[in-house]
Amino acid sequence: MSVGFTPAMLAGLWQERWPSGPPVAHTFRSTYADRWVRFHSLPGSKRYPESEDEYAIVLDRHNTVLDELFAGTDVFVVTMDWSDTATGPAIHAEPRQTLHPDGVHWWTESKQDDPDPEFHVHGRLYADRRPWERGCADDLLRAVADDALADVFLTDTELRRIHHPYDGGADVVLATPEERDRMRGRHIDWLSSHPAGL
Repeated sequence: MSVGFTPAMLAGLWQERWPSGPPVAHTFRSTYADRWVRFHSLPGSKRYPESEDEYAIVLDRHNTVLDELFAGTDVFVVTMDWSDTATGPAIHAEPRQTLHPDGVHWWTESKQDDPDPEFHVHGRLYADRRPWERGCADDLLRAVADDALADVFLTDTELRRIHHPYDGGADVVLATPEERDRMRGRHIDWLSSHPAGL
């Protein structure tokens, strides 16, 4: 188990810091819109890298923002898988299991709205704690860029700032709208031209 946290502690801290919703990364943009900014990972808002040079740009942009958020601190790295049952095997275990072997299960978010149990989905979140170092999450970031992983995020150990990479960029949620504005201003060239910032 990762040193420095228990699943119950992490779940309790999440509920204290982010009471408006569960730790499901694709919901952060709408749930915390007042503190959210999106950065695209390639020039011209290109979605997928097609060469090693483009992967280098993607990783540099992610790591630049991650350094600004987390340099000199520990982070939680969070990944997710899904199952038809709360404790059953993952629908697609790879590459999450291989790329995040130290992840400890700490949260299950179940969707059981449909009366048909065949349409119930259980998302399981896994976390590990590690010192932030530039490049320490590159394998995960590259898998996300290839759309092989989804709903990955990194956060400081106090859960005040979140970096959620997706295939095409990253959604970042800051502690305050003012902090969000400062970060947005540092990376104007990485913003979308879309009026909603998407």
